[in-house]
Amino acid sequence: MNWKKSLIALPMSAALMLPTATVTFADDHGDHNEKMSDVTVSTPAADLRATLDQSLSEHAYLAVVTMQKGIEGAEDFDAAAAALEGNTQDLTAAIASVYGEEAGQQFESMWSEHIGYFVDYVKATAEEDEAGREEALSNLDNYREDFSMFLETATDERLEASALAEGLQMHVNQLVGAFDNYEEGDFDEAYQKLRTSIDHMYGVGKGLSTAITDQFPDKFENTNPATPAADLRADLNHLLSEHAALAVLAMQKGGDGAEDFENAAAALSNNTEDLSAAITSVYGEEAGQQFEEMWSEHIGYFVDYVEATGAGDEEAKEQALTALDGYRADFSEFLDTATEGGLEAEATAEGLQMHVNQLTGSFDSYVDGDFDAAYDQLREAYAHMYGVGEGLSGAIVAQNPEMFASNMPSEMPKTGLGGTADDGMNAWMIAFASMAAVLFATAIGVRKSKNNA
Repeated sequence: MNWKKSLIALPMSAALMLPTATVTFADDHGDHNEKMSDVTVSTPAADLRATLDQSLSEHAYLAVVTMQKGIEGAEDFDAAAAALEGNTQDLTAAIASVYGEEAGQQFESMWSEHIGYFVDYVKATAEEDEAGREEALSNLDNYREDFSMFLETATDERLEASALAEGLQMHVNQLVGAFDNYEEGDFDEAYQKLRTSIDHMYGVGKGLSTAITDQFPDKFENTNPATPAADLRADLNHLLSEHAALAVLAMQKGGDGAEDFENAAAALSNNTEDLSAAITSVYGEEAGQQFEEMWSEHIGYFVDYVEATGAGDEEAKEQALTALDGYRADFSEFLDTATEGGLEAEATAEGLQMHVNQLTGSFDSYVDGDFDAAYDQLREAYAHMYGVGEGLSGAIVAQNPEMFASNMPSEMPKTGLGGTADDGMNAWMIAFASMAAVLFATAIGVRKSKNNA
């Protein structure tokens, strides 16, 4: 059994079957522990934040991908645009659930309009129409002023229009910049801006959810979306969903033999580095390098699948799937052992299979030319990781309740739609390290027991 391969899957896989955890204590421990019983990642406010984070970050990702497909004249442009429209519908539903149908319709109209201006920019670029490009940017500038006023009014001035406009300009600059870099062949910078645009949206989700829950406290049971536990959930949602998104994009680029495949793969590697940094900060460079090597090996199975598909090598495809199957089986048994049967290997393996099916399924549909199915599966893979993030963060909070006991909000972004999602990362790194230490020790014990058997 390959325990090394199993251990590396912890950040993505451990939560696939972990229940969301609310910490509870015996009544005879006093007031402190009564407060501790409220420490949870899953509250109405945190759920709103996660919903907004998911739709907003997915918007940034799909917008960049759609702009890439547009300038290429790619066959899947319409499917990518349809996925972006589906994302708009999800965002509209979230706004309507809070402010009503009329406000939802107004939001949808303005939001769709701003996406149209990005499309105009792409078309003008393709036609080398500099005046058309400037007109699109001017329209985006007017949009951000109007939309900022809409949000200021909707939130009863909890979000200020001037600050919102600054944040919206960041969003415009990131998406247009990523597209310009891509069109110019500066792929490293294009993918860096893609990742920055995704990250930026988690600051948006935090700010907007805080304003909404402050405005309608009863509707969200007087819970707070910006607690340390909610920050942890958001941080994990960010890294895990970005992993799925970048993996699918890299697989598409690999299948196409695209010029920017290596750059897409590098962005996925950078996501891996962010996970590895948590280990390095606690265990040092050697442990961090080992973690990164093992995680990259796991991702490599998907790369093997793409390469085998391109070569028309069915046997190699089956070998890649077998390797992925071995990975999920090994890790599921490891987790069963680590939790002394708390998480059953069979059930955990089923959850892991879902992730494998979504990524390989999206890629297979893409190669077969069934682009609608490919993007549907991409969106499913993205959404699936928010369940992973909730489950894993819940387990971490259950194991480390003292670290997340504060009900006070963490630091808020300075602008209505600005900031980053990094506010809770230090807490995540500490908590993750604590859980990782237990699992590393368990893995060593299991390894010794296997060797002595």
